[in-house]
Amino acid sequence: MDIKRTVLWVIFSFSLLMLWDNYNRYTGKPSIFFGDPAAQVAQPVAADGSAAKPVGDVPTAATPATTTTGAGVPVGAAAVKSESITITTDLVKAEIDTAGGEIRRLELLQHHASGDKTQNVVLFDASASRTYLGQTGLIGGAYPNHKSMFTAVPGPRTLDAADQVQLVLKSEQNGVKLTKTFTFKRGDYKIDIKHDVVNNTGAAITPSLYLQLVRDGAKLPNESMFYSTFTGPAIYTDTDKFQKVTFESIEKGKVDHALKADSGWISMVQHYFVSAFVPPATGPREFFTKKLDANLYAVGTILPLGSVAPGASATMDATLFSGPQESKRLEAVTPGFELVKDYGWLTIIAKPIFWLMTQIHQILGNWGWTIIVLTIVIKLAFFPLSAASYRSMGKMKLVTPKMTDIRTRYKGDPQKMNAAMMELYKKEKINPLGGCMPIVIQIPVFISLYWVLLASVEMRNAPWLWVADLASPDILFGSYMIGSFNLTLGILPILMAISMFIQTKLNPTPPDPIQAKVMLFMPIAFSLMFFFFPAGLVLYWVVNNILSIAQQWTISKKMGVPTI
Repeated sequence: MDIKRTVLWVIFSFSLLMLWDNYNRYTGKPSIFFGDPAAQVAQPVAADGSAAKPVGDVPTAATPATTTTGAGVPVGAAAVKSESITITTDLVKAEIDTAGGEIRRLELLQHHASGDKTQNVVLFDASASRTYLGQTGLIGGAYPNHKSMFTAVPGPRTLDAADQVQLVLKSEQNGVKLTKTFTFKRGDYKIDIKHDVVNNTGAAITPSLYLQLVRDGAKLPNESMFYSTFTGPAIYTDTDKFQKVTFESIEKGKVDHALKADSGWISMVQHYFVSAFVPPATGPREFFTKKLDANLYAVGTILPLGSVAPGASATMDATLFSGPQESKRLEAVTPGFELVKDYGWLTIIAKPIFWLMTQIHQILGNWGWTIIVLTIVIKLAFFPLSAASYRSMGKMKLVTPKMTDIRTRYKGDPQKMNAAMMELYKKEKINPLGGCMPIVIQIPVFISLYWVLLASVEMRNAPWLWVADLASPDILFGSYMIGSFNLTLGILPILMAISMFIQTKLNPTPPDPIQAKVMLFMPIAFSLMFFFFPAGLVLYWVVNNILSIAQQWTISKKMGVPTI
């Protein structure tokens, strides 16, 4: 039995199933393998085993009229004209509304939209096509919140020659004054937000501060169905670590994440970018996710400020990070924050690979050449294993005529066929697993490299030769709409097909004619898939295939094995 061909056939079949499964999830249908993601997580329960009640009492989406909840918190927008204040630094352009001190737009000045260098990436947004907001305020009474009117203190709105610029907003309600101070710094995607609470009433108050991210559940533009990336809320605590929450599970009220902790932060993650509210490192806090409106969801944290006596004040600092998932920046924000850059279940291998990539890039200065050199380095590291695999396949190819003869002679007797095959393997000193085991050992590394290339924002808009963007498909020969699909034609997928065809011809030919035809069909099937993949990924596979062909051809020639 040819184990190598069986393994390849299983991998090919599983790949087709995974493509179909991704298509189902892309179109909103249930997953073949995992079913309804919302049905797999348990409803949070309280300590006594009963269903947990919603955490906190954060104001919900604005309504036409101003009303109050049982706690006296307004849930409607104030009927006063607000002002949108724009703060510009070297990295971001933020718009903050004096209605609630709400961050309603944040543009990344150093990151262009895919395929359009005239447009920048916009994270926070309040437009017809996107709702993505950053909100903070007080709860626990009729206090200023993200629906209260604030007054802006005059001051500079751009960095100019300074290293930082501040926006100070003030609001007072029922004798409780809240001052929000936003501090933007040069060269930083972190925004420090200081909340000062002053109690001008005649009694003590016990307010809590909430930090909340609101986003619609719509897919990202140009999201591919051929590879899956996560978009949605995520919560981190030192105890429960990094927990992703799908919009689907929030929709059905079936979420399972930390509700209370003495550490942690909340975030809204999407491919290449993230926004997160990071409170002080330690101190009690509650976490919540909830549906606010049709296709509108929130993730947030609530932090008690303690008792504030009449005439006294309380202060709570927080940080808002909103920017690209660049590893060095993420690691500098807070412990665990680098986990928003999703490398999958092989993070322990992927992180060293990315580190090696950055070292190579510092020398070469181009991510395309970095991918090529990295592929060569990894190929050299696995050279002995690959050589053993190719020698085993070479021996298998030499005895293929004898194997075909055995299959013909014992066609009606599988038991005798297997016995004869094992005798042939023993006589020719061939290990049936010798060709596939070295490949199996390398699979975790290649999967990790796949996720590194897919998750690295550094690939966005990075050029290489004719490729304008390594994070987008190669479009050298143009892009064409076929129904709802955008088919791009480039040279890299064509080179991929040619290299896979040559590799197939170098491998032992299956004795079964049908199986042989299937093996020849595989390069076509995989190449069609690679037309939709980012050019950086395809470049890696093309280089890897070319190196494999060179190594296998050299070994085959030395063994006297017929090549193509």
